[in-house]
Amino acid sequence: MDGGHMNGMTHMPPPPSPVTATGAPPVTTTTTGATMQHHAMMHMAFFWGTNGEILFPGWPGSNSGMYVLVLIFIFIIAFLVEFLSHANFARRGSTTAAVGLVQTVVHTLRTGLGYMVMLAVMSFNGGVFLAAVAGHALGFLVFGTWVFRKPPPPVTGDKSSDLSPMICA
Repeated sequence: MDGGHMNGMTHMPPPPSPVTATGAPPVTTTTTGATMQHHAMMHMAFFWGTNGEILFPGWPGSNSGMYVLVLIFIFIIAFLVEFLSHANFARRGSTTAAVGLVQTVVHTLRTGLGYMVMLAVMSFNGGVFLAAVAGHALGFLVFGTWVFRKPPPPVTGDKSSDLSPMICA
């Protein structure tokens, strides 16, 4: 025996902390010796409101001006995803390695920005969802259609973009 202790089991880990309905542990804060618990809330259905967290902790918070900034930010990111999906950055006379590197950088940016839009929409905020859809729609209208540009002459075997479109199969 270990002096009445059970072979080094004196330092047992504490019992597991309580878990909220969303599966996240409650946030505990201490103010003047008192302990208060705030439960993190995650929406599982669309909601309409300016309070919430989108992409980063505490952003936009409860400030309506910051919420509008979030909507503009998400709109611009979705618009950029469409730009990168339909842009042709390859130049004639460039080496294969240079073109491949540019295509890889553009693909990486497009994918990263697309995931950011996806994560923002996963906040289930209706305004964020509408801003993302509007950004993709306007971006496609400007860059993916011939509404604002002259149609290219038909060339066989050529494609209009460096990248494949972002299509879920």
